[in-house]
This record gives sequence, C-alpha cells and structure tokens, in this order.
Amino acid sequence: MVRDGARPGEHKYLAVRAYLADLVTTELAVGDAIPSERSLTEKFGVSRMTVRQAIDALVTEGVLERAQGRGTFVAPPRADFEMRLTTFGEEARRRGLVPGATVLRREQLPAPAVVAEALDREVGTPVHHVVRLRTADGNPMSVEESWIPVDLAPDLLSGGVPDSIYAALRERGLDPTWGEEVITAADATPEELEALQMQGSRAVMRTARRTFGGDAAVMYSRACYRGDRYSVFVPLREARPTLVPRTRSADPGTGTDAGRPVQPSERPGRIPEGSPR
Repeated sequence: MVRDGARPGEHKYLAVRAYLADLVTTELAVGDAIPSERSLTEKFGVSRMTVRQAIDALVTEGVLERAQGRGTFVAPPRADFEMRLTTFGEEARRRGLVPGATVLRREQLPAPAVVAEALDREVGTPVHHVVRLRTADGNPMSVEESWIPVDLAPDLLSGGVPDSIYAALRERGLDPTWGEEVITAADATPEELEALQMQGSRAVMRTARRTFGGDAAVMYSRACYRGDRYSVFVPLREARPTLVPRTRSADPGTGTDAGRPVQPSERPGRIPEGSPR
C-alpha cells in the first residue's frame, strides 16, 4: 500500500490531492487525463468517495476539469487579474496572455432605465451598445457588454468596434480616470454556457462597472467571467475609512440621520465625492 505524500494524522483525501497536484505540476500537461479513480483507490488504499473528494477539491480550485462521459483532465491555468481601471486586453497582456475579442453585437439604441441611471442620463438617451466574447490565448474567458453615450462619442463605432474602447475614448479626450465596480457570484445562463464553452461547472463571476472621466460617466459595462478560469487579485492595505458608506437609518418623515440630511453621494454603492479613487 503506497502512502505518497501522507504525513502522520493527515486526512487521507489530502494525500490523494497532494499527489494529483504534484502530477499536474511535474508530469502532466494541459488536457492530459489524470489516473483513473480505480487506480487511485488501489494506490492509496482508500475508498472511491475519498478519491472523488480529492478530485472535487482540485476541480473547485480550477486545477482540474471534468468532461462529461470522458473523464477528468488538467485544466488550463486561470488568468489572475488585478482589480485596476484597465481593460481585459491590457490585463491579459500584462500576464503574458494573448487577448482576443469576437463582436457578438453592436448597435445604437435608447438607454434602458438601469443603463440611463448608471450613465447619469435620461431614459431613452441614445447609447452605443457592444457585446463581445473575450478570450485569452484563444480560451473563452468572459462575455462583456458595454454602453457608451452617443453624445460623448458619436463616431465611436463608425469604423467597427475598436480593439480597446478605453483607448478610443482617450483619443476623444474622454480619459477614464476612475470607476466603481460591483462583483457577484452566480450561475451562468444557457446562452453564457454556450458562448463560454463551459462544461460541468456553471459558476461565473459577474461584474458591473461605471467608468468616469473626471466627474462624467463615460461608460457602463457588465461582464460574465468563467469561474473555473478566472480569479481576481486584490492588493490589501491597512484598514482605512470605507469608500462606500453603510446604509444609515433615516428619521421617517425627515430624511435625516442624527439631525443631518443624508446626501445623495452617500447612497450605498456610490463613492462619495472627495474619496480616494
């Protein structure tokens, strides 16, 4: 009975997990199949449930991926992006990946309520609408949807969708200088599963970003990222006053908090004027 990687008191599934992780690092390449569950149960003298627990852990971490009816294989490495006011393409290139984009839709339409509010415009204001499938080294990574007010850049899409919308805005004197982004976890829709070529996992990360040039909102965007191929790097520092105020209890009928009017800039989800950006 082999106990590769096991230490006294170590949970059995951790030994299997460590063995598989070492195989991925030293012997297997992306797309290679891992040893069968039966061979692993015999090698480690454990139950098939224990083996599956170890494999499940590596699948969750994005190290392995399952293909229904075929087996379990080494997954492509996750793209680790830092939270900064940059484009998908800029972040991909910074990490040595080749970014790509397929335009799924481009049009001009009246801004729906959610978009109009995000862009500080009236409902129905004309906006450019672009939907793109973003890739890194040819692997589908995200579906990205963007809205830009037509009055800010009337000719933005006249020659097709720019490789970088941020760069196109800069060329028109609309430098993106700061933004607000909300990140949530969700399940992919059937359309997203198909576009992102996801099999097995349905987990995605959704973002909603408002991009500003000075005090003006220049773009609103939403994106759906593959949870098995995408992670976010967030630098941390010592605790400081939060940028987003907590919801305050207003005095009914007065709209005040402890005798002070609640300012519009203090609404949850908005960065107060004067805060660090």
